[in-house]
Amino acid sequence: MDSSLLPFFQPKGVVIVGASTSPEKLGYGVARNLIQSGYTGAIHLVAQKSGEVFGKKIHTCLQDILDPVDLAILIVPTQATPQTIQDCGKRGIKAAVIVSAGFREVGEEGAVLEQQCVAVARAHGVRLLGPNCIGTIDTHLPLDTTFLQPPMPAQGGVGFISHSGAFAAAIIDWARGQGFGFSRIVSLGNQADVNETDMLPMLANDDATKVIVMYMESISDGRRFVQIASEVSRRKPVIALKVGRFEAGQKAAASHTGALAASDTAFDAAFDKAGVLRAETAEQMFDWARALEACPLPKGNHIGILTNAGGPGVIAADSLEHHGLILARLSESTLEVLSATLPPAANVHNPVDMLASASPSQYAECLNILLQDEGVDSVMVILPPPPMFKAEEVARAINEVIVTQNAAEDGGLSNRKPVIIALMGSTLVEEASNEFREMRVPTYPFPERAASALAALVRRAKIIADDGRWTVDDTVHRPSSIVSSSPDDLMQAYGIPTAPIKLACDENEALAIANELGFPVVMKIASPDILHKSDVGGVQLNIEDADSLSAGYRQMMKRIKALIPLPRIDGVHIQRQIPEGQEVIVGMVRDPQFGALMMFGSGGVEVEGLKDVAFCLGTLNQAEAQVMMRKTWAGKKLKGFRGIPPVDEEAVKDVLVKLSRLAAEHEEIDEIEINPLRVLAKGVVAVDVRIKVKGE
Repeated sequence: MDSSLLPFFQPKGVVIVGASTSPEKLGYGVARNLIQSGYTGAIHLVAQKSGEVFGKKIHTCLQDILDPVDLAILIVPTQATPQTIQDCGKRGIKAAVIVSAGFREVGEEGAVLEQQCVAVARAHGVRLLGPNCIGTIDTHLPLDTTFLQPPMPAQGGVGFISHSGAFAAAIIDWARGQGFGFSRIVSLGNQADVNETDMLPMLANDDATKVIVMYMESISDGRRFVQIASEVSRRKPVIALKVGRFEAGQKAAASHTGALAASDTAFDAAFDKAGVLRAETAEQMFDWARALEACPLPKGNHIGILTNAGGPGVIAADSLEHHGLILARLSESTLEVLSATLPPAANVHNPVDMLASASPSQYAECLNILLQDEGVDSVMVILPPPPMFKAEEVARAINEVIVTQNAAEDGGLSNRKPVIIALMGSTLVEEASNEFREMRVPTYPFPERAASALAALVRRAKIIADDGRWTVDDTVHRPSSIVSSSPDDLMQAYGIPTAPIKLACDENEALAIANELGFPVVMKIASPDILHKSDVGGVQLNIEDADSLSAGYRQMMKRIKALIPLPRIDGVHIQRQIPEGQEVIVGMVRDPQFGALMMFGSGGVEVEGLKDVAFCLGTLNQAEAQVMMRKTWAGKKLKGFRGIPPVDEEAVKDVLVKLSRLAAEHEEIDEIEINPLRVLAKGVVAVDVRIKVKGE
C-alpha cells in the first residue's frame, strides 16, 4: 500500500482552505461535516476573511496554522488552485482533496490548468484527490471531508470507490433506507493524480471494509489495474459497475478476432482475470455487496428454497436456474423430517412450500432442517406477509436459527451456510425488515434479486477456490525475432503444429515439395485470377503418391489452360493432407488498455455469423484456457456430440497457452489468428495462420 495515501483516510490534522460562514457555500458544508463527524484530530480553517464557524477560528494564511496537519481540503477558485497546492507543499501538507470544479471536464483550458496542478503537486510531494470530487468518508474513524447533507452514512463493511461524485451522493442517501452502511467512501473526480487502482489497496487494508464496490466510467492503466485488483481480490471481494458498454468508434480490425473483440469484451476479460465481479446495474452491485458482507461463502451451487406460497417458489426456482444455480435434491431423511413437521398438503420437495398457514416455529424448524441437509449449500427463505401471523414474529424465529448456526461450537466457519431472505411486501413486512436489518441478515424485495445475490456468493467462492488463476506456464521459449519469421515458422518456434503451404512452379518442384512434406497431400492451383478454385477443377485432395500427383498435375493444368480468358498461372500450392476433425478458431487481439486478449470459438467461414466465441485476458494457464473453451459450443463438443467423434481437447488448451505466451513475448504483434485450427483425434494442426504486426 502507498503510504502517501494514508492522510486521505487517517489524517492527524485537516485544514479546509476555502472555509465559509455562509450556509449556502460548499466551504460551510465541508466545515460542518468535518467538525460534526466526530473526527478527533486537529481541525483548521483558512479563508480570505477571518471569522469563526462552528466554534472554530478561521485563519487568513495557511502558514499560520499549527501542527498537526497533513490533509488539505481545497475549495478555492479554479485559477487559484495551483498556487494553493504550492502553499500546501511549502507548509508540509502531503495530501489534498480538490473539491473545486472547472478543470478537464470543461474543456482544453481547464485541462491545461489541471496539468499545472499535477506538476506543482509532484514538485512539492503532494498527492491529489480530484479535482471535481466530493471528498472522502470514513464512518469508523470517523471522518467526513464532503459537503453532502448530514447525517454521515451508517457504519458498515462496504467500501465504495466512485468516479462520479453525484452518483456517490445519491447512493449514500439511498443506502439509508436499504439497511446497509459503509466503511470508507472515496469520490475520485477527474483522477488527475490518485485513481481507482491506487485506492484499492487503501480499502483492502482497512479492517472495517469487508467488500469493495467500484463505480467506474473509465480506467487509468488497464494492466496495472488487473495486477493490483488480482492481489486485492484474493483477500476481499471486489465488485465493479463499469458503465459505457456500447462505445462508438471501434477500430477497424484485420481479423475475425479483432472484429469480435469490442472494447467492453476486454473489460469483461480483465475483470474475470482479476477476480472482480462485474455487476450489470447499481442495484445489483449493492445487492451482491450486502450478501458478501453478511454471509459465509457456500461450498457449492445447490440451493434450498423455503416458502409459504407456491408462486414465489416457482419464481425463485426459475431465477436460480437463470443464474446457473441448481435446486438442491433433498435427502430422504430430510423429506421424512419435513413431512413430520408440516401439514399433509404441504410440498416437502424443493422448493419447500409450507402453505400460507406456516407459523414462525415452522419457518424456523424447516430452515434448520434444510441447513442440516448435506446436499444443500445455501437457502433462500421467501417471506410474503403471513396471513395468520405477524411477519416480524417469523423474522425473529428465522434470525434465531441463523444466529445459532453461526455460533455453533461444533460447526465452525466451514459448516456455516448462507441464508438469503426474499422479504416480499411493504407496510406489512416493515417491522420484519427492521428485525433482519438489526441482525445483519440480507433481505431482498423479490426472489429474482435474492437469486442474483446467491449467485454472487457462489461465484466468489469459486474465485477463492481457483488457485490456478494465479499461475502461468512459463516453459515456452521465445525466438529472437519475428521480422524474418513466416507465420508457420513462428508457430513452429512455439510448438504449435502447422500445415505449411508451398508454391511449386512446375511438376518436378511439386513432386519435390510433396516428398518433403510427406504424402498424402493437397494440390491447389496458384492463380490470382481464380477466386473459387474448386469450381474450375483447381483443387485435388488425398494425393497418395508421386504417380497420382504427376497425373493430377497434368490434368489440372489442362483444365485451367482451357479456360477463357486464360488466367495467369503461378504454379500450384502443395500442402500436407490433414485428417478429418473438428475446426475451431483461436486468436489474439491486443487491447490498448489491457494487452493480449485471447479468443476461442467455432472456426471456419461462419465464425462472425455464429459468434460462438469467448475471450480471456492473457497470459493463460491451462485452467483459464479450459474455462474459456467451456463457455462455447465449440469447446463443449470437443468431447463429442451425437455422432461427432471426440477430439484432442488437451492439445487445444496447449495451443491457447502457447499462443498467449507468444503474444506476451512479442508486443509488436497486434493480432494473431488461426482459423481453422483442425482438432484431430490426437493432436491439432494450424491450417491457416495470419499475423498482423504493428504499423502494418
